Amino acid sequence: YRSPRGDGGEGEASDARLAATPDSAIRDLPFIHRALTVPLLSAASAVLRLTLLLSRLRPRRALPVPVVSVGNLTWGGNGKTPMVDFLARSFHRLGISPLLLTRGYAGGDEPKMLRRRLSDTSAKIGVGANRAAVAFSMLRKYGYIHHSKTLCAENKPSSTNKLDSGKIGVAILDDGMQVMQLVFCFQIHLFDSVDEGIVMVIYLHALLKQPFLSRQHWSLLRDVVIVMVNGLAPWGNTHFIPRGPMREPLSALGRADIVVIHNADLASEVQLKAITAATCSVFYSRLAPSHIFEVKQPLLKLPLNVLNDKIVLCVSAIGCPSAFIHTVREMGPLKIDRMDFSDHHFFNAHDFEIIQETVRNLMDQHGKDAIVLITEKDYDRDPEALTTLDVKVWVLSSSLQIIPHKEQGEDEFMRKLKEIITITGRAKSHVVDWTQVEYGV
Repeated sequence: YRSPRGDGGEGEASDARLAATPDSAIRDLPFIHRALTVPLLSAASAVLRLTLLLSRLRPRRALPVPVVSVGNLTWGGNGKTPMVDFLARSFHRLGISPLLLTRGYAGGDEPKMLRRRLSDTSAKIGVGANRAAVAFSMLRKYGYIHHSKTLCAENKPSSTNKLDSGKIGVAILDDGMQVMQLVFCFQIHLFDSVDEGIVMVIYLHALLKQPFLSRQHWSLLRDVVIVMVNGLAPWGNTHFIPRGPMREPLSALGRADIVVIHNADLASEVQLKAITAATCSVFYSRLAPSHIFEVKQPLLKLPLNVLNDKIVLCVSAIGCPSAFIHTVREMGPLKIDRMDFSDHHFFNAHDFEIIQETVRNLMDQHGKDAIVLITEKDYDRDPEALTTLDVKVWVLSSSLQIIPHKEQGEDEFMRKLKEIITITGRAKSHVVDWTQVEYGV
């Protein structure tokens, strides 16, 4: 599915429109949506919510290392994976080797990106739906430093010794709040015909018949829960997937130790105040661009000002394309056009034809060369395919930054994180060494 938009367009792609439609606006939708799509999606949402409640009855196990969970209450655009990258680098600088646990679904673009970006650190990445099994396997393979010795003041092991040992000192759960694991990446589409509506019925029927693999989250006890919130669109219409964007109810914020409002630099004060009602520590973050590289020369870093006075076609298949567009606009290109695809979309030959045609039209219109600009997530999904494009394709590299706000900056964020880990570490000295116990992968 493709949703091309012109310069500065603010409309959301159709696969997200229904998730942003409040109940009061349902009557304005076409008949096929009111009569078929919305009731079916609402039924699926109810099933998912019941599955969520049942999943909490599953037994959980504690790892002998601290477990930091990074998740979100809604789908896409919350800065979850950039936060995982940020934490991995922060722990590496502390001399603690991190283990990143991720599902790797929808083509595995996120673990691919993390693996590339963190190749110069001590981070290790475990990919698999059953993250408990993956964690125990990795701990057995590399060894670990027990939680009670990681950051506790009474132990204070040398950071250099910890890093040189290669032993795992902390586990980071990517998408740790989402307890409902779908067996495929579900995307909503607004159907414009009865035939497409029938396809929707078949699709949802298959969804409702699938077993939900929720054990990988709740089978691991978490020491720190970080919840990422998209400051531009925090809760949508507040309905559960697939009727809305919610993976968990808003009450799940009560389980959070730290809430991070992402894209805070783009959100208004009114939006931020509406989110900061959480009772735990609240921090602000943003994605800060660092450099650009070409898909055919990924090791060659280009300065951000290479976009000055350029004609740029922004192509993305991410959760919050508007934030990407805003960042690019701040770099001073002459003109920006955009093509937005569904999150995790794999570009195919037909997509490439349309992209190349759009670039040619831009060049004819402005009499200047045009370049295609994509995100790192889009690049890592299939870097080889992008090299086949007969146009210049550049990649914008960015990193998460904690924005200083009311003394809640990066130093305070890490201090709070270490404080929680230290407290839970003292209470974890009795944890059974599950890495010595057989556990099926």
